[in-house]
Amino acid sequence: MFKLEPTEYAPAYGNYIALVPEDDIRDAYAKQADELRSVFKGLPEDRGAYAYDAGKWTIKEVLSHLIDCERIFSYRMLRFSRGDETPLATFDQEDSGYTLYSNANGRSFADLLDEFAYVRAANTLMLNNMDEAALKRVGVASGNPISVRALARICVGHVRHHVNVLKDRYLAG
Repeated sequence: MFKLEPTEYAPAYGNYIALVPEDDIRDAYAKQADELRSVFKGLPEDRGAYAYDAGKWTIKEVLSHLIDCERIFSYRMLRFSRGDETPLATFDQEDSGYTLYSNANGRSFADLLDEFAYVRAANTLMLNNMDEAALKRVGVASGNPISVRALARICVGHVRHHVNVLKDRYLAG
């Protein structure tokens, strides 16, 4: 995987992609579950219900959001890599109820982190077995063209973005 062309993703994803400077992100993709575990190592369970402001997600809801997005973006990677040209609907994280109905606050950190790790492990196998042609294939999601390799970078950048937010707003001090 090499540098993306601006036509491979919607500008809204530029911030996530900017967080992924690696030329070939397969290694970063594979290691990210362990990196995420290290962020939460030693954090007491009761801290998981903390939100830094009214109306913001709790720490555990952020983890649940990462799992949901991993599933949705990897589903898009699968469909587009296999040549499926069916446009895919928008995933609206705010209005869809994904976080509301996630039961994240009723789960343990270990459970949430395990789920992310298992989903990411399966997706790593899928990504590692795609050839360059599959990685370059483009589909349409949320009304915008997006390549498989852009989706892989977005997955990594999205987690990095939320880890930065967690460290700055939830876990600082």
